[in-house]
Amino acid sequence: MTEYPKGVRNTVNRYRGRGVYDYNTIHTIVNTSPILHVSFVPSSGDPFPTILPMIGAMGSFASPSADPSSEALDLFLHGYVSSRLMRLPPSEDVGDSEGGAPLCISATLLDGIVLALTPNHHSMNYRSAVLHGYATLVTSPEEKLYAMELVTNNLVPARWENTRVPPNKVEMQSTSILRVKIVDASAKIRNGGPGEDRKDEKDDNVRGKVWTGVIPAYAVLGEPVPAETNRVAVPPHVKELVQGWNEENERKAKAAAKG
Repeated sequence: MTEYPKGVRNTVNRYRGRGVYDYNTIHTIVNTSPILHVSFVPSSGDPFPTILPMIGAMGSFASPSADPSSEALDLFLHGYVSSRLMRLPPSEDVGDSEGGAPLCISATLLDGIVLALTPNHHSMNYRSAVLHGYATLVTSPEEKLYAMELVTNNLVPARWENTRVPPNKVEMQSTSILRVKIVDASAKIRNGGPGEDRKDEKDDNVRGKVWTGVIPAYAVLGEPVPAETNRVAVPPHVKELVQGWNEENERKAKAAAKG
């Protein structure tokens, strides 16, 4: 199996053709999203769900060389030891064999703003993913270090080995890692130009005065700004990140505009 099973909870209903369930697509969206939004219910006495912006990465401590395109992975979330999320009680769901806390995680990448003849048909090109899973606190020092390195290098490749590592005792104690076992997930992707109302397409008066098309949208990393206490020239791994990030994001946004 190379995709997440479809069920009532994760099946895309609106624009079904945009729904994607394969491991590679979903894992890539998560791992290329700088910020993940994690939703949970903080306590039984609070009716409002909470959403927190966090950093995380897909991986497998049990099988570090697992192929993200064909194998299920866990999601590791990095946070402060005393945060609410890190202190969630385990699920009371009898179907949860892991005994973890239920979470919903979302990731979204914007590729373009789509302008149509009428505001009702305006849209956006995007890649999004929603995952459901049970989170448990990582207690093994080895797995914790694995996850910290994974999350660090997922954001900035080769950063871990180009810093003062391993973390000291205080840093290890103040940092918590959640391992989320993914139960189901789905992605939804929109690309291409605007979809127009047929009546508008035949109206030369409307088409003659309204510009339509796609404005590609993508995040850009700027020129690195050294810290006041910095003593080192910008290293190759930082330069490569900036160049690679900007080129790849621009390429994907322009490709999405063409459909």
